[in-house]
Amino acid sequence: MRREEYEARERESLAPWAMRSADSRGREHPEAEHPIRTAFQRDRDRIIHSTAFRRLEYKTQVFVNHEGDYYRTRLTHTVEGAQVTRTIARALRLNEDLAEAVVLAHDLGHTPFGHAGEKVLDGLMEPHGGFEHNLQSLRIVERLEERYAAFPGLNLTWEVREGIAKHSGDYDRPSIRRFDPALAPCLEAQIADFADEIAYNCHDIDDGLQSAMLRAESMDEVELWREHFAAAKEGSPGAPFSILRYQTVRRILDAMVSDLVRHTEEEIRERRISSVADVQAVKPRLAGYGPEMHRKIRELKKFLMDNLYTHVRVTRMGMKARTVITGIFRTYMDEPRQMPPHVHAQVEQGQPVARVIADYVAGMTDRFALDEYSKLFDPLEKV
Repeated sequence: MRREEYEARERESLAPWAMRSADSRGREHPEAEHPIRTAFQRDRDRIIHSTAFRRLEYKTQVFVNHEGDYYRTRLTHTVEGAQVTRTIARALRLNEDLAEAVVLAHDLGHTPFGHAGEKVLDGLMEPHGGFEHNLQSLRIVERLEERYAAFPGLNLTWEVREGIAKHSGDYDRPSIRRFDPALAPCLEAQIADFADEIAYNCHDIDDGLQSAMLRAESMDEVELWREHFAAAKEGSPGAPFSILRYQTVRRILDAMVSDLVRHTEEEIRERRISSVADVQAVKPRLAGYGPEMHRKIRELKKFLMDNLYTHVRVTRMGMKARTVITGIFRTYMDEPRQMPPHVHAQVEQGQPVARVIADYVAGMTDRFALDEYSKLFDPLEKV
């Protein structure tokens, strides 16, 4: 099928409030259109083939990679989020390729050691403009990836870059004001944020129980778990807990997705949404859960914060992350030549030293950061 046929199919099948590939604002650096792929399909493929995307395999979601092969990494989280995104987009007749591209790119800027690492790097970068992983994801696709001789970055479409910058809420920040701060992002970007949340809420329950950091009996405090665990037991009588755990998590995921689709459809009807412009006029955003599901998810997230994200194993790893990232960052600041020559070359070319260091450290995998710390501070470790 030719690109023009895909675009014609989009015009016929997508909802009036969906973003069509042919209507994209285009790329910062003009390129000829591809003969058989739409603009958003090309963006998705460029993201998947990027260096930053591959590194997600060895970056922490909740558990550091070496703690076990079963647990989600930042990469598997992203893949699960993309699958949820496509389901929601299809149900709402949105542009699946655009929505998928946004969610595939949304965590490219994450540091090693998850949110603990991000918090540490943000503190170290406070005198130099701070650090935030969504903005770093944008920086990666616009500047840091090296794939083309004619321009830096991946040269993604305006809509995907806007989705990366604005999918999580605050639109009126100096660093992203070029992306129409008076407008909400397209609905494809909005659902990417919810798909991200749905994916991590569900797989963190699964990983928490698998690791025994969450206890099955304590999960009864959570209404979402309680009602769907009962349904799982009724549907699979006599099944072992490993089966019931999976069946419960999948039911919770389905309930979240179904409620999001249902409530967003209601909002579309009640607000008489008939175009992308109508979607963008609704602030802070059109997509959302119904009040009852919103309350249940808030309860679940509080439970996970109190029982998983602050568990002693996670807290200890967070302290290790502080030690490792702080040590590496300050050592590079004291002597930037300790970075590889191709990285230090950016300093010699006039780039701000702290930002070059932050880019390099944020790009490290957990394993690389631990190895680098050993090389810098262990006198018996070969450099």
